[in-house]
Amino acid sequence: MSISFRLDATDGQARAGTLVTPHGVIETPIFMPVGTQATVKGLTPEMVRDCGAQIILGNTYHLTLRPGDELVRDLGGLHKFMNWNGPILTDSGGYQVFSLADQRKITDHGAKFKSHIDGSPLELTPEKAVEIQQNLGSDIAMVLDECPPGDGEPAVIRNAVRRSILWAERCKRHHTRPDQAQFAIVQGGLDLSLRAECAAALVPMDFPGYALGGFSVGEAPDKMHAALPHCAALLPTDKPRYLMGVGRPEDLLIAVGAGLDMFDCVMPTRSGRNAMAFTNSGTLRLRNAKHRRDPAPLASDCACYCCANYSRAYLHHLFAADEMLGPTLLSLHNIAFYLQLMREAGAAIRAGGYAEFARGKLMGFGIHEPRPPGSGD
Repeated sequence: MSISFRLDATDGQARAGTLVTPHGVIETPIFMPVGTQATVKGLTPEMVRDCGAQIILGNTYHLTLRPGDELVRDLGGLHKFMNWNGPILTDSGGYQVFSLADQRKITDHGAKFKSHIDGSPLELTPEKAVEIQQNLGSDIAMVLDECPPGDGEPAVIRNAVRRSILWAERCKRHHTRPDQAQFAIVQGGLDLSLRAECAAALVPMDFPGYALGGFSVGEAPDKMHAALPHCAALLPTDKPRYLMGVGRPEDLLIAVGAGLDMFDCVMPTRSGRNAMAFTNSGTLRLRNAKHRRDPAPLASDCACYCCANYSRAYLHHLFAADEMLGPTLLSLHNIAFYLQLMREAGAAIRAGGYAEFARGKLMGFGIHEPRPPGSGD
């Protein structure tokens, strides 16, 4: 097997583990910065490494459109192409099946798209998604799935579950690269019986890891939070569990308490580009006039490059002047914040104090949740 996972500690349902990949070891729980187009927006790979990132993401749909997965293969693979020597996970393009609904037609065979770049046609089948990711050479490749909208009709969600199971089988049969692990994706929306049905079909296929897809796609956050412990419990205990595309700090804390290990979201960099910084005391909006003369760092308890060197006043100036450095510094800080949050979560799990840790963090964010779902107490 191209990866191995060891569960090191549990505290209630919260888990801390070690995931070994061909390009490095990952301590879970872990947040994975998103590098959709072979770059974490606004940051060099060195900056991302210095933040403490252990693994990053790329995207099948975007990278096959440009520069082309065969070109990446011919230039030595995605790691060499983007100068990232750590682990990489590639999404299959399944989210684009959801997000580009007005530009695609989906059948059991696959999804036909019109490129969001120039309108040219693209067909993404399970087999094609596998081939693209094998060309990219990621350490972890996701199966192609159908992600239904959070407010989808029951028949739509049921059909997405059926199709996701069918596609997972085809992905597994077509996958041949021995140094790449393939993760399956459990769908089912907020219908726990459908989630159970999907997991019951996928778990016997014995994938090296399992993900929960179809969350944070329009449903209310509290409903997602309530569903996560039940959904996580459907997945094998001895394999990594990945919650896809969910990324507010409070969501991550609650998901860790529910028994999930791996997370990704564009929120840290997207928020950074929009002058928003995450801190243990809540979110700061650096465009606000109150920061104009503030000599303090973003966060006195953060050791990232941004907080160690720049004031809120300077960051406010950068955004007021529309300077590129502002989004870069805030993106760097936000990623560092997320990664530190996950390191502290792992330490709390290993020390047997996750519930207290999570409760304190949530209160700092201004969220008075008495007990993170699934945590021990």
